[in-house]
Amino acid sequence: MSNSDAATFTVVVNHEEQYSVWWADRSLPAGWREAGYRGTRSDCLAHIDQVWTDLRPLSLRERSQ
Repeated sequence: MSNSDAATFTVVVNHEEQYSVWWADRSLPAGWREAGYRGTRSDCLAHIDQVWTDLRPLSLRERSQ
């Protein structure tokens, strides 16, 4: 088991509604906020697959309306 398999991660999202994972025990990088889901890295990535269905940045989606 690698360190990232045992670590707890959090799903984060930026102002463009783009998702990523971040270590739960570290300060968030500038411009990102927690999206409300924590777990293993693979669990977080699976969650992102379920919720991030439109990969276009928010600004592009808004222009397309």
